[in-house]
Amino acid sequence: MTHAANVHPLVSPWGRFGLYSFFIDAPEPAIVDTGIASSPAEGMLPALEAIGRRIQDVRWILLTHGHIDHVGGAHALWELTGRRARVVIHEADAPMLRSRRAHVEEYLAGRGQYLGDPEGEAKVTAAAHAVISGEMEPSMLVKGGETISLGGDVTVSVHSIPGHTPGSVAYVVEGRRSVFVGDAVQVHGAANGFPGYLDPVAYRTSLEYLRDEIRPQHLYLGHPYRRADGTPYGVELDAAQAQEAIAHSLAIESRVTAAACGCLQAGLQETDSSYSPFARVAEELGYTGDPTLEPSPFFTSMHGYRTHLEQNSYRTVPGDDPQTPRGASHS
Repeated sequence: MTHAANVHPLVSPWGRFGLYSFFIDAPEPAIVDTGIASSPAEGMLPALEAIGRRIQDVRWILLTHGHIDHVGGAHALWELTGRRARVVIHEADAPMLRSRRAHVEEYLAGRGQYLGDPEGEAKVTAAAHAVISGEMEPSMLVKGGETISLGGDVTVSVHSIPGHTPGSVAYVVEGRRSVFVGDAVQVHGAANGFPGYLDPVAYRTSLEYLRDEIRPQHLYLGHPYRRADGTPYGVELDAAQAQEAIAHSLAIESRVTAAACGCLQAGLQETDSSYSPFARVAEELGYTGDPTLEPSPFFTSMHGYRTHLEQNSYRTVPGDDPQTPRGASHS
């Protein structure tokens, strides 16, 4: 018997962001990503009831990466399944599921260095306690290369696509090329209007891998990412839209790379600009968004370039081939 494994988006409002999870209607149903603490009860449960499905029947919780708006509802969802669902995450991002403090440490080690907010640590700590439903140990750690059976003939393969985070993964429904990537295809960013990634080398390589090897027929995004003119894509993209979104993501990454490398090679300068010490980058790219709004992708990405340049592991001339050191390898 062939199972259709239809996909249903599940939306949970949160501030400026629409948080999207996806229900894979398989013999062993799965939910990809979990929003925040309130998402399972307030968003997923009624949405599943509306299509005649029960949240307690979910058997797999597949997490694309460890950010707060993707793992925040994991514990709550797991509880609603009677603790029967298996929770899957890449080993590199598992600390974000195990510990609220890991989210604070990520902030302090990266974007927090530039935001100049004396209350920043306290704010991120409060947010982690408010929107993460519980700390938990994952049921299954992945690296990329694994396959997961959702029952019957429905199989999901796991692909490592680091960049946005070290442990970002794509889940691919085999035979259908339905691909769930979370936040790994940023285009021009979501509400903040800037693409955010921790590792620029890995981010570009992962986009190329999605374009050349995965070739999605259906691409599912964690947020409505935006085109250059600010208009959003949906979160369910067909093959042509997926190809376009990946191509545009690569194009803006090249522009950001040129600006960031030029700024870093010229030497960082502290100014009164809210983009300091990367004001030159914002000016060159024409970026006028507020870089202080969390999750602050501008400073996240700039710190990524700075880290790689300091480690001599990032190309210094835009257009050169990236060197191989990355957060993870593809399987």
